[in-house]
Amino acid sequence: MGKPADQIGEAPAEDGRRKRGDQSRRKIVEAMIALVREGEMSPSAAQVAERASVGLRTVFRHFDEMEILYREIAEVTRARILPALLKPYVGLTWQENLNELSARRSAIYEDIMPLKVAGSVLRFRSPFLMEGYNEHLRMERKTLKQVLPDNLVEDRELFRALEMVTSFQAWRRLRQDQGLGVGEATRVIHRLVAGLLPASASL
Repeated sequence: MGKPADQIGEAPAEDGRRKRGDQSRRKIVEAMIALVREGEMSPSAAQVAERASVGLRTVFRHFDEMEILYREIAEVTRARILPALLKPYVGLTWQENLNELSARRSAIYEDIMPLKVAGSVLRFRSPFLMEGYNEHLRMERKTLKQVLPDNLVEDRELFRALEMVTSFQAWRRLRQDQGLGVGEATRVIHRLVAGLLPASASL
């Protein structure tokens, strides 16, 4: 027995609405990311709507609270950086892998710096962003431990110093506060890392 006449075409209509909704959601997230990358650290819903070419009501309909929008952005950023962050190291020695870690982080930090800075501005009033910030710190610590020999990891002060100079905070300070170019900032990080290591473990 076939469907009643008034039900015919319901599924395609529903699918169409869902598809349009997904497209609007994606456009809103992309607009937010673009605005942040251009230097607007805390875009308003109106700015997002204008950039995404959608109505203000559409922004609010998809994201009742701006924190939900930041959650979407965090997921996009995470998917973007995780493959590079977790890619296996190929050096024959831990020194080579430490050099690779430093260079890899420089590239990642340069790519996500506007989004990280925007998150830093807002994280103190957003539990989700604060947890994301802490998760990033844990990831930095974990990946650094993976490339260092045990004796250097067990040297608590040395490990904390290496964690600091290879952190996003150090990269942001060099690039934004000191105004260094990417190449010069990368060389400074390498020099700091090399200077911290004992002579027996030099790069």
